[in-house]
Amino acid sequence: AMEERPYRSASGAALALRRRQHSASCRELAVCCPRLQLRSLSAATSAVWLAAYGLFVLSENSVVLSAAIFITLFGLIIYLHFVKIDQESLLVIGSLGIQVTSSYASGKESTTFIEMSRVKDVVINEAIHMQKVIYYLCILLQDPGDPQGVSEVVPLFQSSKPRLDCLIEVYKSCQEILAQRKTAPQSS
Repeated sequence: AMEERPYRSASGAALALRRRQHSASCRELAVCCPRLQLRSLSAATSAVWLAAYGLFVLSENSVVLSAAIFITLFGLIIYLHFVKIDQESLLVIGSLGIQVTSSYASGKESTTFIEMSRVKDVVINEAIHMQKVIYYLCILLQDPGDPQGVSEVVPLFQSSKPRLDCLIEVYKSCQEILAQRKTAPQSS
């Protein structure tokens, strides 16, 4: 069963946290951003095209119009395919690892898989950004050479930037699965 709860991002935008429990040691947590509003998109496009038309009237150079149309379409394709993320999700599988997926507005997905043996911990960090404290969730990777050390920090939900209350929910879910791993007998 999937449960969904409303939250907000650090900037105040509406987000939704979807949680799905596949089994005792497998959970999926997804932060969904608001979909791209067609209204704001057409407003931006119209503004660029009107400005271009104004320049065309003044300069009587049709290249200006073609360039404006080309730039807006090209910009839109880049934005949908590489910038606008609709959903960021974690699939936490106790015995295997953590899969981090970003789903773009164009339908493209980018996925990273981190083996559980490399996961040292999942923590909430705080950072100061323009006189504001922002919180972010990250996976600490085990340093192969030093059992106490951390070799890398993998930040999560970098696009949606959920607020602390949402991060705590995700953190608790991850910790429950990580705790099972510590109590489970190690298979050789």
